[in-house]
Amino acid sequence: MNAALDTETSNANANANAGDGEISISRRIWQLAGENPTGVVFRHIGLDGSEPAFTWPMLDRRASQLAGALADRGLRYGDRLGLGLRNSPQFVFSALAAWKLGAVPVPVRWDVPDWELDKLRKVISPKIYLGPADLPWIDATDRAEVPNLPDIVSPHINGICSSGSTGTPKIIMPEKRGLYDPRYAGPIMQNWRPVSRPQTILVLAPMYHTNGFVTQFSMLSGDQLVVMEKFDAARVADVLERYRITTFTATPTMLQRIADLPDIDGRDLSSLDWILQGAAPMPPSLVHRWATLIGAERIVMAYGMTEALGLTAIRGDEWMTHQGSVGRGMGGTELRILGDDLRELPSGEVGQIYLRAPVTYGGGYRYLGDAPRLRGTEDGFQTAGDMGYLDPDGYLYLSDRRVDMIITGGANVFPAEVEAALIDHPAIADVVVIGLNDPEWGRRVHAVIEPADPANPPTTDDVIAYAKNRLAHYKAPKTVEFVAAIPRSEATKVNRGALVAARGG
Repeated sequence: MNAALDTETSNANANANAGDGEISISRRIWQLAGENPTGVVFRHIGLDGSEPAFTWPMLDRRASQLAGALADRGLRYGDRLGLGLRNSPQFVFSALAAWKLGAVPVPVRWDVPDWELDKLRKVISPKIYLGPADLPWIDATDRAEVPNLPDIVSPHINGICSSGSTGTPKIIMPEKRGLYDPRYAGPIMQNWRPVSRPQTILVLAPMYHTNGFVTQFSMLSGDQLVVMEKFDAARVADVLERYRITTFTATPTMLQRIADLPDIDGRDLSSLDWILQGAAPMPPSLVHRWATLIGAERIVMAYGMTEALGLTAIRGDEWMTHQGSVGRGMGGTELRILGDDLRELPSGEVGQIYLRAPVTYGGGYRYLGDAPRLRGTEDGFQTAGDMGYLDPDGYLYLSDRRVDMIITGGANVFPAEVEAALIDHPAIADVVVIGLNDPEWGRRVHAVIEPADPANPPTTDDVIAYAKNRLAHYKAPKTVEFVAAIPRSEATKVNRGALVAARGG
């Protein structure tokens, strides 16, 4: 195996080697194993109650053993390694092993129907795909010889499956090589104040999601990861206390479920230095709730996308004077709000959000497959289709995704705004708003609600009246549906398109 691998490396493109001053991820792993031979850097919080811990020498050894076994199966420089695995040690071993071979790890959304997973796999076209059935094989490589691997740089640091539900598989390949770069792991809070390192990062999202996957870059920068196999709010509180977590990234749904724990006000959250919220607009009431729990100055809210077009962010104390905003451009990100004719709109007027950032921020990307390309301008601004507006101070406010907007009776309604109004109802645990066909209105606003107490749900009239007290009346739901649970992905996102289709469009 080693001879074949060496021959493959020598025949690879010259870009397979690191340049002057550049460090491959493989070499970085070797460096960390020497610099920190005994400290725990990765801990897994398993569904079965286990919490195995790993040092850098352990990760280096297991990744090398697995790399050798993958090479025996034909994985080579530039090949894609599909990772259809839950958050687990095996997931991390596999990603590190891919980088050691100059291959491209592509985490795959496994929490989708089989037909959709098949479509994803066809688009990714991995040389090897690792799924749940491969876990025994991965574990068995622990008995293998540790191979002598060459220093090699993957042509793409990773691929990622976008969590957006467009009906077309969307696999994004960042135009970054597999090099260690501490800029990939700089804490966003550093834009306001210094952050002590190493951080102890709690990973709540599935590692197929970009927010989960990129924590490995933080680990390569010296931080420690505590990775939950699956998000569970009650267990999060225990882990925060036991391992003195300093930071985590969460969706609003995750934060809502943690804040709703009956004993959360009495839990010790003092280790949290800062937290990051993303993925969807944050209901104002939830921002105030977390400001009470940990302090507004420890909360950062951000807006970005997997394509890395740019980033906006705002800290909680700043948000208090710009409530509802997701901040201003960070890292050189420029913003424009444009109409359908690509003309710039005045402050306060809702349009499509266009971003442009320096090449050093995103580095560009390409798609695998037939996913539609993002719309852009001649001077380099691009949009993911989200709607919003800027205030006179340049702060961005999200309305919703254009594809989710409901046109009812000729008026535009953004589901996120209705959801933010309804989630504060004491009898509502979770809510998703969609548009359904309607003979009178064209599309009607429909609320799918998970009651806080299934035995005592609110009435339809109560829900509609509550919305009308907080919104313009035309934005209030015209129909309401109660369900046992909102169907959310492991990343706590919801597929509105599937909800609409299941209800007849």
